[in-house]
Amino acid sequence: MSDSPPVDAKENKLLKGTFAVVGIMSTLVIYGILQEKIMRVPYGPNQEFFRHSLFLVFCNRITTSAVSAVFLLTSKRALDPVAPIYKYGVVSISNILTTTCQYEALKYVSFPVQTLAKCAKMIPVMIWGTLIMQKKYKGPDYFLALLVTLGCSLFILFPGASELSSSRKERESTVWGVSLMIGYLGFDGFTSTFQDKLFKGYDMGIYNQIFYTTLCSCILSLTGLILQGNLLVAIDFVSRHKDCFFDIALLSTVATASQFFISYTIRTFGALTFATIMTTRQLVSILLSCLWFAHPLSVEQLIGAVIVFGSLYARGFLKSKPEKTLP
Repeated sequence: MSDSPPVDAKENKLLKGTFAVVGIMSTLVIYGILQEKIMRVPYGPNQEFFRHSLFLVFCNRITTSAVSAVFLLTSKRALDPVAPIYKYGVVSISNILTTTCQYEALKYVSFPVQTLAKCAKMIPVMIWGTLIMQKKYKGPDYFLALLVTLGCSLFILFPGASELSSSRKERESTVWGVSLMIGYLGFDGFTSTFQDKLFKGYDMGIYNQIFYTTLCSCILSLTGLILQGNLLVAIDFVSRHKDCFFDIALLSTVATASQFFISYTIRTFGALTFATIMTTRQLVSILLSCLWFAHPLSVEQLIGAVIVFGSLYARGFLKSKPEKTLP
């Protein structure tokens, strides 16, 4: 007599995993291309650059907040906060700092170089998971994180001969650019881990967390724009460059979609699995960028790609015991 429920459960988990991977990969690959275009490609005949990264954060978050509110109302779910407001605020502040570091870093480093920091995000997630969630990870988890980081480092640090100019290399070696990438790593790892903690500590739906987190982000980013005096300047820039307006609108749309996929993944599979998916997405983005712009791949880059994908593929076959909570 066959034991069908476990089989059904495994198939259901496979479908959920496929949904999460496809959703995150598709939305964030488009997101990565758009953010690089907005921050690094000049607009108009005068070759003007868009410099207001906090305005992008505000547009992304106000769109996500509005969509999540509609979902809550149409599904007849309560709009009341499940957790204390300050906990939503903690996620919101960390998320704003993550996104701001990400956009600002593009002023100093190229998209492939910035991706090095993103590929190493599994390590801070594990550190924050130990500190915040009191998780105990297995040896294979640490080994996987180190292998993925090593592979991505090889991929980024040994570019093809014609990929970067010497002047750009000097610009990308600035201390400020490196500091922004380190900031991105730390804040992003904290954000996903604290989201994981909220989902497990409260009976919290995805839409509820997204709504209150992005609502707090809207208020904070708008306040920052007003205090900096950049709100009207950014609006003026967008009004003069319609193509920039279209790029920001599309960026906000895919950012909203990605937020739902990210929260769904963290709630269903946890922060470490989310970090693994995100790492794969980063490498795919680089490979697509190399193909799109006909950048040659070096031998070291090919070795790095094999290490990363080989490690992530092997992880699916590792039958480690579930993570334990420290007493």
